[in-house]
Amino acid sequence: MAEMIVRRVGVLSIAKIEGFLMFIVGLIVGVLYGLAFMLFGMTAASFAARSDSQALNGVSAVVIGLLIMIGVPIFYGVMGFIGGAIGGLIYNVASGIVGGIKLELEGVQQYMPPAAPPQWNPNPYAT
Repeated sequence: MAEMIVRRVGVLSIAKIEGFLMFIVGLIVGVLYGLAFMLFGMTAASFAARSDSQALNGVSAVVIGLLIMIGVPIFYGVMGFIGGAIGGLIYNVASGIVGGIKLELEGVQQYMPPAAPPQWNPNPYAT
């Protein structure tokens, strides 16, 4: 069993991964909230008093729902990037003070590249 200690992490690497993961979460949340806003906004507009602004209310609900679907993933991604960078910096400082995270790895083998393919022979029957 091999023991390794993670003493430092790449701050930008952590920030990129965290930003991407939060973008995916924001995409899911944004689509759900955007669809809900569209559905409930259009439903409320249909029950509103019959007037010329009824169609405008329904269209504005759709536009706001689309803006939510676009804005929430971007916001989550940016906040995830910033949070990942801050978390990486804090980890680097903390690991310098109290030590890093100890990992126990088992069954780690060296990579062996595959054997070279046989040389091509245009006429395999020639001697």
